[in-house]
Amino acid sequence: MDSYRAWADIDLDALEHNLEVIRERAGDNVRLLLVVKADAYGHGAVAIAHHAVRCGVSALGVGTSAEALELRRAGICIPLLVLGTVVDEEVVAVLNHDIQIGVHSTSRVVMLEEAARKLDCTARVHLNVDTGMGRLGVLPAKAPELLQRIKESEHLELAGIMTHFASLRKAGTESADNEQVERFESVLAQAREHDLLGGWIHAANSSAVFRGTSPLYDAIRIGIAAYGILPGEGQQAQLLKPVLSLRSQVIFLKDIPKGSTVGYDSTWVAPRDSRIGTLPMGYNDGVVWSLSNRGQVLIRGHRAPIVGRVSMDYTTVDLTDIPGVDVGDKVTLIGRDGDDEIRIEDISRWAGTIPYEITCAVGKRVERVFHATSIKYLPRPARTPAPAPREPVAGVPGSVT
Repeated sequence: MDSYRAWADIDLDALEHNLEVIRERAGDNVRLLLVVKADAYGHGAVAIAHHAVRCGVSALGVGTSAEALELRRAGICIPLLVLGTVVDEEVVAVLNHDIQIGVHSTSRVVMLEEAARKLDCTARVHLNVDTGMGRLGVLPAKAPELLQRIKESEHLELAGIMTHFASLRKAGTESADNEQVERFESVLAQAREHDLLGGWIHAANSSAVFRGTSPLYDAIRIGIAAYGILPGEGQQAQLLKPVLSLRSQVIFLKDIPKGSTVGYDSTWVAPRDSRIGTLPMGYNDGVVWSLSNRGQVLIRGHRAPIVGRVSMDYTTVDLTDIPGVDVGDKVTLIGRDGDDEIRIEDISRWAGTIPYEITCAVGKRVERVFHATSIKYLPRPARTPAPAPREPVAGVPGSVT
């Protein structure tokens, strides 16, 4: 019997391979910013970040300040960029740890400038220009004004200017990409004319890199492709290697007669005398609820259907057609077993969702087991506690007085 109820094997060699494939597509002069938000899309941000640093990435992107601070505490020293928003109460910690910040509005620029002035430091910011995503970012007409303000400030430094492509899939997205590039190029032209640019220019995400969207500018922000997933890109996805495999074990076997029901709401009725296996993981662990009565797992190299509702802690599978299964047998929910493989793209199709949701759903109870060159690799613990905050400063958000 394996030592974990449920675990995710994380193949760091596959991560390295994927980063090399991406570099080859991007070219030698384009920096790679690896996105490790949402615990590196469920893969384990600290270990992924350390290995990415070994692989030579130039920077890491996160979604929140808490994610950035976790990486700083774990000894990550390369540039970190909070791609999302930083709320007022987080500003002091972010500035104290030299974390770069995406800015999306005049009010955020004003707030950060004032906070950095009172802390007597420099806030390194990336101006996000909304060219069509419609979520975060300043509209193109407003961008030159903010770039001018950042340039004139003694406590702000323009570390980059960026935009975010809305298109994820190949079919019918080229024109949308081109429209966003045109809007972004217009902003860049005005900024160059008035000598307002600084830092990196970056726009392309995983999908844009593999679609061939150009130009790629100074840097690319790579997320899902680094983990071996590229939804909607056909054969190009085969260039990448999956980083995550999700596994569990059979903890209980039961023979039930024809007509018996399994799971909440009795949604599955045995069409024959059946052998049911219970797995100690459910939707809290990454087996999304919509896989009820439609997902599959691999046991002894054979596929077994998920039957009944997936519950919070348990999933049941029909083992009737797989001889010899015993308690303690390994179960593969994502990954390869023998000659067969279940890919994350397969699961997202069965569940009617996107691959991102599948990996991000892998919960905290699932042990991450890291491997590099066939040697078990464990994430580094935090080297030191986070540095003590500066003395409280009146009027600075997040500085308790």
